[in-house]
Amino acid sequence: MRAFDPELLEASGRDAQQLYAQALAAMPPGDLWVFGYGSLIWNPEVAHDARRAARAWGWQRGLCMWSHVNRGTVQRPGLVFALVPGGSCQGIVLRVPRARAEAELQRLWQREMPSPVYDPRWLRCRTPGGDVRALAFTLSRASPSHAGRLDADALLPILRDSRGRYGSTLEYVLRTAQALRAEGIRDRALERIVQLAEAAGLR
Repeated sequence: MRAFDPELLEASGRDAQQLYAQALAAMPPGDLWVFGYGSLIWNPEVAHDARRAARAWGWQRGLCMWSHVNRGTVQRPGLVFALVPGGSCQGIVLRVPRARAEAELQRLWQREMPSPVYDPRWLRCRTPGGDVRALAFTLSRASPSHAGRLDADALLPILRDSRGRYGSTLEYVLRTAQALRAEGIRDRALERIVQLAEAAGLR
């Protein structure tokens, strides 16, 4: 496990608005597509007119990003999901009409990038209606916000105690697990975390 160090993030020189401008400039022609793999599945907050099942290759979902505002604090960091390199990830894509793309992208940035932690990328996603290039929020394993590999002894105190402005890490994990099951998606790693919480009497 790698401890969260806010000073390293502040010293990284990353700028959320610069990353926004780069993402906007690289946006593919046509409608805006957004890839959801965590809370964007159950709480998208994006005005969209279509939703499809999707898979992104070369990236996997992991409960591996420190959260020191939304699901934890600096003193007791929580965890949220991120896309990290490797494998593949099942989720959903949301389609935003081109006329609303920039406005919705700004709203999405306020939600996902209040601090410039993620690396936004346009990923090719396979859907039942054909491949689309969708915006996804990925995380480098070299990021100060990447928690590294967490064993049960490290994870349980976070699930039990970490809480931020939007609720606890445990609530976030359980809602995501429920949403994935509703989409017909089986994430074995996430199911093991839920089982760990249940065995510890946290549900």
